[in-house]
Amino acid sequence: MTERYMVDFGGDGGGEGELSWGQQDIWRAMVRQESWIPNGAWGPLPEGTTLDEIRDRLRYLMSRFPTARTRLRLRPGQEPVQIVADAGEVPLDVFDAAAADPERIRLKLQNDPYDFERDWPIRMAAIRHGDAYTHLVVVMCHLVTDGFGAGVLLEELDKRPETPVPDLQPLEQARWQASASGQRQHAMALRHWDGILREMPLRRYPESRAPQAPRHWRGEFQSPALSMALRSITARTGIPAAPVLLAVFAIALARVTGLNPVVVRPMVNNRFRPGLDRVVCMLAQYGLCRLDVAGVTFADAFERARRSALSTYKHAYYDPAGLDALVDRVSAERPGLQLPCYFNDRRDDAATAGAPVPDPADVAAAAGGGTFTWTTRQDVPFEPLIVHVDELPGATQAIVFCDTHVIAPDDVEALLRGLEAVAVEAALDPGAPTAVA
Repeated sequence: MTERYMVDFGGDGGGEGELSWGQQDIWRAMVRQESWIPNGAWGPLPEGTTLDEIRDRLRYLMSRFPTARTRLRLRPGQEPVQIVADAGEVPLDVFDAAAADPERIRLKLQNDPYDFERDWPIRMAAIRHGDAYTHLVVVMCHLVTDGFGAGVLLEELDKRPETPVPDLQPLEQARWQASASGQRQHAMALRHWDGILREMPLRRYPESRAPQAPRHWRGEFQSPALSMALRSITARTGIPAAPVLLAVFAIALARVTGLNPVVVRPMVNNRFRPGLDRVVCMLAQYGLCRLDVAGVTFADAFERARRSALSTYKHAYYDPAGLDALVDRVSAERPGLQLPCYFNDRRDDAATAGAPVPDPADVAAAAGGGTFTWTTRQDVPFEPLIVHVDELPGATQAIVFCDTHVIAPDDVEALLRGLEAVAVEAALDPGAPTAVA
């Protein structure tokens, strides 16, 4: 770091209170993974950008969004309390280009120690080449927002609206969640989970044949054929992209594990709920979805996923502490119960909107061309199995985090390659059987 500037800020919505359900969920993930789960990005600055303009951008971000001004008070044996500041100062770091590149600075900001009680959840740095500011790097704690809220944050940071932020910020969410209405929602969600947890097979994965050291691995799979096939399926069946990919994942998982019905925990953004669509906060929670994909055609499986997704979305808004207590009770009654994997479809439909429907011959020709790479091996824990899916230019990407003591690396790779295989088969003939027994 060459220089550090302190940027003052002030905004509405200050106060303290319990964490909202979405904040509790991501906090528990942070504890399990021993990480503040930072999200970071960098990009070029317009030519002629001044230091004052960068300060103004950071000031606007901190002032407008209450979650950017939120720190925690930790309580041993209890959930933390969130504290939203009315005002304060946040550092802006400047690095000279001779000693820095944007990606290295992003990694530095993400890897530097983080104090939930003292640090602001936003870290920003500018890179300077001579007298010109060339790049901006931003890293934020996952307590600030989920991916959908990040889209709102970036849009407003660009347009700088002065309209009030939505009323249902996390402090107000937590108050509603503690009310009679919120508790009815929670109770309804638990009934949904309870029914599936008591019926699902105990094991969700084949026994790992190859536990590794380091134990926890991360891999990436990129496939042009998967992207083309998914567009073709939605065009031919009329079923939305999200349930199509959910069904493709379920079929691929059933083929690898030999287990059906498939039970998956898909990420649900919860922004279809009144008043929550434009809130910059951690709102998404994992639902629980049961899908029977055996003895049917691909088209049938997609329709089943469409119907099941509606119920899953409805019941993915709950108190994580209450859910953990339910899981503990059911696990005591069903020793050996293994919770299903997480599945996070992060694709933006706008990324492929208007793209032509691929010709079947082109889909077939691209089959088998996906590339898989293990990128990280570490002892710091991930979840046992979690798959994130993103749309890249010309390809669909699946990122997997796994515990090799739970599921073998070869099975994980087969699962991701299976996404491509299933999607291509279905794109070429939606009426063909899923080949799941």
